This record gives sequence, structure tokens and C-alpha cells, in this order.
Amino acid sequence: MSAAGQVATLEDVVRRIGEIGIVPVVRASGVEEARRAVDAILEGGIPIVEITMTVPGAVTVIRDIIRQFGSKVLVGAGTVVTREQAEASLEAGARFLVSPGISVAMLEAARNRGTLAIPGALTPTELMAASAHGATLIKVFPCGSVGGPKYLKALRGPFPNLKIIPTGGVSLTNAADYLAAGAFALGVGSDLVDTAALRQGKPEKIVAAARELALVVQMARRGTPTAPQPAASKS
Repeated sequence: MSAAGQVATLEDVVRRIGEIGIVPVVRASGVEEARRAVDAILEGGIPIVEITMTVPGAVTVIRDIIRQFGSKVLVGAGTVVTREQAEASLEAGARFLVSPGISVAMLEAARNRGTLAIPGALTPTELMAASAHGATLIKVFPCGSVGGPKYLKALRGPFPNLKIIPTGGVSLTNAADYLAAGAFALGVGSDLVDTAALRQGKPEKIVAAARELALVVQMARRGTPTAPQPAASKS
């Protein structure tokens, strides 16, 4: 049971991530900016957020979101690289932990709590190592820097049964291609969470981008092509 009183099995969390298909990665300069980003993402119809440990006061953000929204929002902690970060995030109620690489300490902390841990990997060797450590989902990062959807498709050849979340370079324009290449869900950072828009007092840009991204994912899974709309641009 989390700090917010939620009860969810690891399998429930995996299934929910797969249903939503998007994991917004929130990086911000502080608690207030992170909260504004989360509010915009939720208003845009994506009920899941990953608050990275690079946000000052990240654990406070996680705790506050869970207290406010409860089970309506799936809240995770990202960029978790130490056992201390993992334990603090779990105490705050995080339902999943994400690391940019393979952090054995994070994996062990999550396993002890029966919580989902999503390690990062890039190469086939790293994917094998993450799988050997019992990872249910694996984040491929930075996927966009090594070929994007084509690289993911190549990985799916030898690893057809792995549930992969490409992150790094995922955007509105290539989301459908990643899903066609076999992505289980998409990790989306700055292409969705536009902190410049927040600082300019324009959270509606994130709201619009979230709505469009959710639509692209929905249509791609139905096999219906859809073109991105101008409202998602970062003007």
C-alpha cells in the first residue's frame, strides 16, 4: 500500500502503462514548475507522469500529486540512480521507478516493495542484462540518437517478447512510427513537457500537445493514419 492508500499490483501498473501508451517525463526547475507541467499533462488527457529526480523537490511533487489525485493518476519517479532515491520515491507513493541505465540498487529496492522498476538500456547486451535482472519493462534510451524507430525495430528481431519503452527523441511526428516498430509505450520528455511555455505562462501549449499525442497513439493502435496538427508546435 502506498502513502496515498492506493493498492495496485505490479501487473496492474504494467497493464495501465500499456493502455495509456505514453509516459510523460517531467523535468523542471522546481516544485511549482513541475506541478504546472503535471496539471497541463492531466488536462490534456494523459493520466500518467514520471517525475525525475533531477527536479528539486521531486519527492514532494510525487507525494503532493498522489495526495491530490489518488488512483486517478499513475505517478512514477524517473532518473532514479541510487537506493536512497528509490526508497524516498517509494515512501512518497511512486507506483513505478525508472532509471536511465541498469541500477541494481533501484531494481532491488523496487523488488522488495513489489513495485515496478523500469531500467534503461541501449545495446542488446544491456537489454539482456536488464531482462536477467527480472525487468518487466525496459526503457531504451536515448533511442532517437541511435536510429529511432528503425533501431527499435532492429532490437525487436532478437527480443520479440520484451516490452520496450523508447525514450529520447520521441515526438508527435514519429510516435506512430515507434508504435509500428513495436514499442509497448512511449517515453516523451521535452517534446511534450515544454518548460519554456510554462515559464511564458502558456501551459495551454502542453495541454494541446498532450491531446494530440494521445490521439496519435490511439489512431496508430487502430491502424488509422493521422497527421500532427500545428497546435502542438513550440512556437
